[in-house]
Amino acid sequence: MKIEDIRKQPPKVLSEEQREFYFREGYVLLESLIPEDWLARLGGVTDSFVERSRGLDKSDAIFDLEPGHTAAEPRLRRLSSPVEHDPAYWEFAAKSLLADVAADLVGSDVKFHHSKLNFKWSGGGEEVKWHQDITYWPHTNYTPLTTGVYLDDVGPDQAPLGVIPRSHEGPLFDQFDADGQWVGCLSDGDLDEVALDSAVYLPGPKGSVTIHNCRTIHGSAPNLSARGRPLLLNIYSAADAYTYSANPLPSRYEGTVVRGQPARWAHHDPRPCLVPPDWSGGYTSLFALQQEEAWDEEQLEAVESQTEEIRRRSTG
Repeated sequence: MKIEDIRKQPPKVLSEEQREFYFREGYVLLESLIPEDWLARLGGVTDSFVERSRGLDKSDAIFDLEPGHTAAEPRLRRLSSPVEHDPAYWEFAAKSLLADVAADLVGSDVKFHHSKLNFKWSGGGEEVKWHQDITYWPHTNYTPLTTGVYLDDVGPDQAPLGVIPRSHEGPLFDQFDADGQWVGCLSDGDLDEVALDSAVYLPGPKGSVTIHNCRTIHGSAPNLSARGRPLLLNIYSAADAYTYSANPLPSRYEGTVVRGQPARWAHHDPRPCLVPPDWSGGYTSLFALQQEEAWDEEQLEAVESQTEEIRRRSTG
């Protein structure tokens, strides 16, 4: 759906000013939006997955562990596709006001794509290098957006999400390296073309929501503070946006229309989009890719097996 058509539909949650800010800048921060009852429920479920991670010593398709993770001191980097692993995450993604926020920005017909929960652990939680999302999971248009819910208070010292304003209107950069290997981030040469000095960082109280467009350049620094920064991410698009490639983080809910109606026509943006590697056999980790971590054969086999099982459930 085109922005001029979205504007014809009055927003349900956002103000007109917030919506126009997102269209212009490529991001918006909504402070303290999520009610406490949802935060308490999500927090309890999330704590249970941290406890489960204590029994692991290697990353897999579900639990992405930081180097240094131990049972005594867990350092869970990411829970992949949380909607696949506990009904609370899916109920939140599909039935809370978060999907209404997405409808305010992509149009009344909204489709769910995927989810993840990034922890950014205290005392060194790893950086996320500057990158653009859409080349991980290209669509026929650029309506996809990422919503991020802070499950705890996040101050400036906790490595909040950073965005480059208006970069969604700029070029898409090649996230392969000079040898043709996918690295999932901008090269140093490309960063020379980006106005990094204009970066805006988005701290906020618990329950705040960050939203950025799929073309917006974004990242975050290492978290050197004494507090973690769990960020629950859900990705939505207009219903008329269709994928070109396998979802790197599949779930049975991929493509579910969570607001409005399914599209009868696909909308194709004329601007081309970089195509990533084939994720159909599984996906290791954004963090592992950007930090150039090598996964062993056992881990890769586990990822392939777990991904195959998730895709099997998706097709019934």
